[in-house]
Amino acid sequence: MKIGIIGAGNIGGNLTRRLTALGHDVSVANSRGPETLKALVEETGATAVPVAEAARGAQLMVVTVPLKNVPDLPSGLFDEAADGVVVIDTGNYYPKERDGRIDAIEDGGLTESRWTEQHLGHPVVKVFNGTYAQDLLERPLPAGDPDRLAVPVSGDDEAAKQVVRALVDELGFDTVDAGGLDDSWRQQPATPVYGLRAGVDAVTRALAEASPERPAAHRA
Repeated sequence: MKIGIIGAGNIGGNLTRRLTALGHDVSVANSRGPETLKALVEETGATAVPVAEAARGAQLMVVTVPLKNVPDLPSGLFDEAADGVVVIDTGNYYPKERDGRIDAIEDGGLTESRWTEQHLGHPVVKVFNGTYAQDLLERPLPAGDPDRLAVPVSGDDEAAKQVVRALVDELGFDTVDAGGLDDSWRQQPATPVYGLRAGVDAVTRALAEASPERPAAHRA
């Protein structure tokens, strides 16, 4: 697939490494400009592009930037993407540590990914938000391995979700369908599944045990 990645931090950088190694055509962008991605490009063979060009021709996009920076992404970001482009959101809301207060999440009851989706103007699929970045490099396993880790996947578009689940499987991880985007609070920070290194059964149980009440430590 032709894949665009916006954000070259821990998750974005390691997804660039894995996806290029799997043979995908990856374009990567960050807020500081393509020239700052020279080392990652040399390591992986990915193409560094400006953020505004990251989705050009892309069949799948990964948006992996701090939540507070989502509104700063260019408008019309997906105008030149392939028809039916699938958009992955890996983001999390950290009001105290990084993002500041976002009223629509705090008071409006929006899940973090629903808020992101509204700003992007395109449906998103939430995955890898609770994954340790190093696990993307160190812990992939073939399908059927009893030690294979599983990750939750939320989204409203079933076809898009299936594309994402197939890609996660290719990356070496199982998936658990965590429902629609309005249910994605079950995998937000401070939930039982967040950061959980476990298989399908344990991830399924953790999703069921989640509470919709945001803990005080994760409120502004």
